[in-house]
Amino acid sequence: MSLPPYDVLVVGGAGVDTVVRVERLEVPPGDSLHVPPVYDYVAHTGNGVALGFHTLGRPTKFIDYLGDDVQGHAVLAAYAGHGLDFSHLVSPHGTPRGINLVDAQGRRFSFYDSRHPADLRLPREFYLPHLERARHVHLSITGVNRDMYEDIHRLGVTCSTDLHDWDGVNPHHLTYALSSDHVFLSAAGLGARLEEVLHRIVDEGRARFVVATAGADGCHLLVRGEEKSRHFPAVRPERPVVDSNGAGDAFVTGFLHALMEGQPLEDCVLAGSVSGAFACGSAGTHTEFIDLPGLRAAVARAVPAG
Repeated sequence: MSLPPYDVLVVGGAGVDTVVRVERLEVPPGDSLHVPPVYDYVAHTGNGVALGFHTLGRPTKFIDYLGDDVQGHAVLAAYAGHGLDFSHLVSPHGTPRGINLVDAQGRRFSFYDSRHPADLRLPREFYLPHLERARHVHLSITGVNRDMYEDIHRLGVTCSTDLHDWDGVNPHHLTYALSSDHVFLSAAGLGARLEEVLHRIVDEGRARFVVATAGADGCHLLVRGEEKSRHFPAVRPERPVVDSNGAGDAFVTGFLHALMEGQPLEDCVLAGSVSGAFACGSAGTHTEFIDLPGLRAAVARAVPAG
């Protein structure tokens, strides 16, 4: 008897964030500073994508390494509470952590630890049974999934990735950039090289399209066969912006959900923008996700930011 398929398999990117709220993203004078209460959140990019799809009602599987530690136990408890289908292997290196500084405007700067060794991989006998049930795979750029692409391509499963603030040079990201069908990244580190990097991803890789998000400035979409990227404005947030943690993951989830529904890329951009804007309205990382009725209603109401 065959098991039911997953709409999405998310691989890698579970961890815990400590969020510190500050007035400005700068080092103040002196050697200490009183801040509002500091909280820990189950977080990181795979977490945001998996829970985003789960909240939208898509059958979702999430796999990764976790440590047998306080942070790993918090992750497992959170997923049990959400009803998220999660499987893991225990890493002796512990559960990944991040420290996020968030300023009064909701902007953030993140410090991620590198506790997983560069050669740590999920074993094929662990991931393959899940991959064989998946219609789509999203790979976080944590390295543990780098060896999966051969099987993904062999099975004909579509795949996506988020390169985050890639500079267009770092070779770690390049495998993901050139091996994925749908590529997302932040425009923050690209500057005047935006078009060059977007074209490299499409021209040298297998991507059908690449999206570079730019926060309040919207996003840029380059589709294979087009000479230049198209710019789309951000949508006006319906709630006050308090924290941008997780907005990029929410954009990816909303965009890909619309793509799976067969919507045009322009409408996928709108769904992603609405989902990302919604995420900015809640404090902390991945503390609130938009559901399907909410996404549809917000898309219908959406107006460009201005």
